[in-house]
Formats: sequence, C-alpha cells, structure tokens
Amino acid sequence: MRRSVAPWAGAVILTSALAFLYLLDAGWWSGTTAWTAQWTSLALWTRALLFYLWPLAVGLGALQGLRDHRSKMSELLTTTSRPAWHRAAALSGTTAVTLASAFALIVLVGGVQVLAHTEYTHLGWLPVSLVAALFLVAGAVFGMGAGRALPSVLTPPALTMGAFVFTALMHMSLGRTPTTTAEGLTSTEPNRVSLLSPGVEEVRNVLVTLSASVHVGQTVWLLGMAATGFALLVAATPRARLIAVTPVLAGASLALLLLPSDPRRMYVVDEAAAELVCDGPVCVTRAHQDRLAGLAGPGKEALRLLHDALGDRAPVSVREDTAVLPDGATPRWSPETVAVGFDDDIIAAADGEELTRALIAKGMVPGCTPVGWTSVGGDLYAQTVAAGWVFGDFKPLPGTLSADLRREVDAETRPVWRELKALPRTEQLARINAARTAGHSCEGDAFDALNGGTSR
Repeated sequence: MRRSVAPWAGAVILTSALAFLYLLDAGWWSGTTAWTAQWTSLALWTRALLFYLWPLAVGLGALQGLRDHRSKMSELLTTTSRPAWHRAAALSGTTAVTLASAFALIVLVGGVQVLAHTEYTHLGWLPVSLVAALFLVAGAVFGMGAGRALPSVLTPPALTMGAFVFTALMHMSLGRTPTTTAEGLTSTEPNRVSLLSPGVEEVRNVLVTLSASVHVGQTVWLLGMAATGFALLVAATPRARLIAVTPVLAGASLALLLLPSDPRRMYVVDEAAAELVCDGPVCVTRAHQDRLAGLAGPGKEALRLLHDALGDRAPVSVREDTAVLPDGATPRWSPETVAVGFDDDIIAAADGEELTRALIAKGMVPGCTPVGWTSVGGDLYAQTVAAGWVFGDFKPLPGTLSADLRREVDAETRPVWRELKALPRTEQLARINAARTAGHSCEGDAFDALNGGTSR
C-alpha cells in the first residue's frame, strides 16, 4: 500500500466525486430523481460520475504500471524466485480494494441521506453500484497492464484521454442511433455498443433502472478487461503480451451478444417500485408511498369537485403516472384517471387547497408537452382556466414561474375565464368537454377550445 499509487487513487476518486456532487447544482439535486431521494437514483447518479472517474482510474493504473520501469528494477525482479503473478496479484488486489472502498464511501454518503428521505428500501439498486465499482477496478488493472507493456511517460495521459474520448463518443455519436418518433420528431437512442461505456443515461424517472441483461453483459466485458490487464502485468515476452489481449477482445464480443439491442430492454421499469399503494381512489407507487398521506385528502376532494362539475364524465381515481416513454414522445391520457407526476411543477410546489386545484387542473387538461421537453403556453393556460371554472373563482396555479411569466399567464387566461363563465351553462360544458377531449388525446389545442377557437 505504501509503495503504490493505490491510496492516492482512492483519495482522488473519493474527493473528486464528492466535490463534483456537492459543488455543482445540477440535475442530481432536484426533484424525485435527486441522488439523495431514492436508492435507484443514488446508484444511477453515482454511476454517471464514471464518465470521468473511469478514465482517471485507467490513467492512475497506468501510472502504477510504470513504477518498475521508472525505478529501473525490472531485471532485478525477474531474478527473484517469487512468481510474477504473486506480485501482480498483490499490486492489483491492493488497488482494487482501495478503489472499490472509495466508491463504496461515495455511495454510503448518499445512502445515509436516502434513508432520511424515503420509506422505500430495496436491494434492486445494488447491481448498478457493484458493476460501477467493477468498472473502476477493471479499468485500473487494465491501465496497470498497459503501463507495464508500454513503459513510456506518455502512456498514463494517453490512456486517460483515450478512455475519456471513448466514454464521450459512446454517449454522443458511436453509441447513439438516430430515430424518429411517431410524431415525426428527430431524436437518438442508445445502442448496445454504448453499454460498453461505464456511463449511463441521465436519470429522469425514479422508476427506471438497468435491466439484468445489461448487468450480465457488462460484467463479462469487465472481467475480460481485468483479465487482459492482469495478463499484461505478468507477461514477459512480446508473444505473451499479444496473447494477453485475447480476454478483452473475447469479453467485448461475448458482451455484445448478451447486451440487449432494444433501448426499452436496456432501461426498464422497476416493477416492485412501480407497484401501486392506495388510499381509496388515490394511489401512488411504492417508491413514493410516503407521499400518500399528503395526497389522499386533496385527491379525494379534487375527485368530488370534478364529479360535481362534470357528472358522469368526471375521472374516478387519482394515480401516480408510471408510464415511461422515450424522449420526444407525446403522452396519451385516460379521461377516467387524474395522472400525477411528483416532478410536475404545479404538483411539486403545492399542498392543501393548492394541491386540490393542481389535481383538478391535471384532471381537466393533463398536458401534451413531449417527453423531455419544457414549455410554458397552451397547456398551462388551459389548466388555469379549467381549474378556475371548476372552483368557480380565478386563481393562478401553484408553481415556480417567475413574476413576469405569471403576469403573462394571467393576462392570457383571465379574459378567457371571464368569457367562459359568462356563457350559458350548456355552452360552457361544450367548451369544457372539447378542451378535455383535446387535452387527453393530445390532438388539437385545449386552450383554443376553451376560447371558442379564437386563441392565438
């Protein structure tokens, strides 16, 4: 331990990861997918850090592999009676334990906070973190072998940069497949080659995790990489070094056969986390069971008000939305259910009566913004007017809009609400039903329907 870079490698991995997480205010701190909110989110966000931690591990391993050459003791070691693999095992084992321990401490820091934020505990996240630790170990051992086989001062920086470029290309071009959604929107999806990279997609849904076939394929690939690194550490001849490359090539080939080709089989819904827990007609997923108590009262009141306003056409239940759609896809909704997403701005920022108003707004016009997009416009306008119509008074919906945007929403919606309330009851219902039809089918403009077809 004292005579290796293992302590430094562990310290670099641990401190840089925690600095990255705590000093940057990014997606891993917000919403239901925060890295300290749920176990699966914790595993995926810490795994996402490997886009730069893995290249660091490869480079630090290569630096360790240069040690014998730099100390000019290679010939001396060949004269000892101790087998070469004994020394290689001690060296690589020390580095592996240190890196794995450093990554485990990162997960532990987040895990302590997750325990305070959720009642849902499970072990489904563990394979994600175990494979992440294996990526660091295999990368470091491979770097050690490469450093010993190519004893140049340029080897560590070249391997580090090469590994970083590899991870970047896997998530920018080589690992992405262009696709077009049913709505004609252009997007990209990960392909199986991208799964050779240690990184993962951005965490956007707390119910999504990596499939078992991904874990198996990546484990095979990493064992091949580690075997090549270890073989290069003990190889003494050019022929032996050439043969040592066989495991990583075989591992990559076998992994590509095992890894799924369909993106929907790479990232899958965690069925246990998505199981519904209900209080009467109000249901949430098991992952958010701690939110049921706060949602049940406003949810039942929202259903009652909707039934008074719409009669038999009203929704009969409030359920957390568990659908996982690809980026760019337009959602489709059932008019019998009020679909709730705890990351939705008007839901996340509300409680009590405000939450009831937000639920009514979602029940009237669920929203048709494509997945992965953000917008302020027709859907929000229609939700504001429709909720005001049900309540009988006009108030802005809860949310985190700026003061300027709130004034804009008020200017667009208040005149439409007044016009709607001034119409005969039958005409009001006709416009409301037309808006609900457009809002749930995502065909047409709900705000346009409320405005009698004259909105901008």
